[in-house]
Amino acid sequence: MTEVKKDLRIVFMGTPDFAVGVLKGLVEDSRNVVGVITSVDKPAGRGRSLRESAVKKYAVEQGIPILQPKNLKDENFLKDLAGWEADLQVIVAFRMLPKVVWDMPPKGTFNLHASLLPQYRGAAPINWAIINGEKKSGVTTFFIDEKIDTGAIIASREVNISEEDTAGTLHDSLMEVGKDLVLETLDLIEGDAANPKVQPKDVELKEAPKLNPDNTRIEWTKDPADLVNFVRGLCPYPVAWTLLSQESAERKVKVYKVHFDEDEHNLQTGRIEADKNHIKVAVKTGWIYIDELQLPGKRKMVAKDLLNGFQFEKEARFL
Repeated sequence: MTEVKKDLRIVFMGTPDFAVGVLKGLVEDSRNVVGVITSVDKPAGRGRSLRESAVKKYAVEQGIPILQPKNLKDENFLKDLAGWEADLQVIVAFRMLPKVVWDMPPKGTFNLHASLLPQYRGAAPINWAIINGEKKSGVTTFFIDEKIDTGAIIASREVNISEEDTAGTLHDSLMEVGKDLVLETLDLIEGDAANPKVQPKDVELKEAPKLNPDNTRIEWTKDPADLVNFVRGLCPYPVAWTLLSQESAERKVKVYKVHFDEDEHNLQTGRIEADKNHIKVAVKTGWIYIDELQLPGKRKMVAKDLLNGFQFEKEARFL
């Protein structure tokens, strides 16, 4: 097989850690990344100092030119982007692009998505795959078109999901596999061997909408297996949460890790039972044990450490 040349002029677009893993793979494989586009610096923390994206930090370290447009249709940005004379654009965890951007390079623009498309289109595919109890996930590269995650598929790879996986561990696994898939996709395109296939339309789709305070709240009436998956799928970010009703007040509690134990009881759903070492919550057919949690103003703790200095009331409940 003839060795594929690595001289395509590539513009990379991305923002979070997941994108950094792929960009790092391109750099370490000596790909010709001529520029990086990432989000603008945003205020963060109590001091509201500006925080750079993970991609920007890495690009600066590598001496790669950077653009941080607020408006992707801005004439000055489009002029600067065209000036890089990219043959191809690679997108990983970035925002939706206007056609004037994705249609610019002669060899197109492709995206790496953290699911097996067409399933789990949307902003949070890693989280929703675990929340829904999937046994496998994967990564897909596809050419961008006018809609979100609907373009023609170039290549994909599967990844198994274990019962111990969280959104965090699956994120890391998919990032590694995704890095390799992007390199493989570049080889296909550079060797004129890509054969993109239109996504099937006759399948029932599972979506991956953006996570928010409403859809990350724990519903204690759910089946125990679904509750466990829900917490796993939101750990370590953005984290499942619930309200602690105690002392005639309600406090928001973050829940990082739980497990289920089947047992008979006649307590109201959400009722908390605690001893020196364990916190358990009454649910259907048994108890959800809370292994790691965080109370307002406190650090994340395992249950035993929290119980050393905190006491639940007799009638305490999670709502």
